[in-house]
Amino acid sequence: MSIRHAAAFAILCAPLAMPAQANPLVALDSAVFVERGEPDTGRMLEPAARLSRGDRVVYVVSWTRMGGQGGFTVTNPLPRSVAFQSSANGDEEVSVDGGRSWGKLGLLRAGDRLAIAEDVTHVRWRVAPTLAARGAGSITYSGIVR
Repeated sequence: MSIRHAAAFAILCAPLAMPAQANPLVALDSAVFVERGEPDTGRMLEPAARLSRGDRVVYVVSWTRMGGQGGFTVTNPLPRSVAFQSSANGDEEVSVDGGRSWGKLGLLRAGDRLAIAEDVTHVRWRVAPTLAARGAGSITYSGIVR
C-alpha cells in the first residue's frame, strides 16, 4: 500500500461559510515522510514507505486554489495508528470526538479530563482569503506512530 495515497491519509476540503458562488475550488495533495536520524548524520526526512511503532511522521499537505474566491478549510482525519504531535505554525484546530467539535488542544475535554495529543482524531486549518489568494501553499504537521 502506498502511504502517499492511502485512504487513511485522505484530505477533505470544506469552504468557509460564504455565498456559494464565492467558494473556491481547491486541489489537495498529501505526502507522508518519516524522520530518521543518526548521531553523526543528523535528522532527515525520507518518503514513508513503511512505518514502525515510534516513528515520527511528517505530513505535508499542499493546496492549490483552482478557482473561486475566499478562504477554505482543510481537514485531515488522523489514522488511529498515529498520535498527533504538532503543526508547523500552530494555528490548527483539533477534534477529539471524530470531527463533531473543534478547538485548541489543551482546551478540549476527553470525558472528564483535558484532552491530550493522543486523543486527537482530526486536525483542521482555516486558510484565510488573503492567503488563499496567493493560489498555493502547504501545511505541515507531525505525529508519532503508536
